[in-house]
Amino acid sequence: MSTPLAWFKSSYSASEGGDCVEVAASPTQVHVRDSKVQDGPVLDLAPASWAQLTGWVSR
Repeated sequence: MSTPLAWFKSSYSASEGGDCVEVAASPTQVHVRDSKVQDGPVLDLAPASWAQLTGWVSR
């Protein structure tokens, strides 16, 4: 049995819902999902890809 992921929402996310993503880290991947559709699809990224994505978004 696998360990459940610990999902985190950005501290910049509004408390009233809105458009938010949640992120969970595992030893080999970073998992990203829509916070409003928690049982929906999950984007799995290699840690290096996640670092590139967040670097690009923060510019």
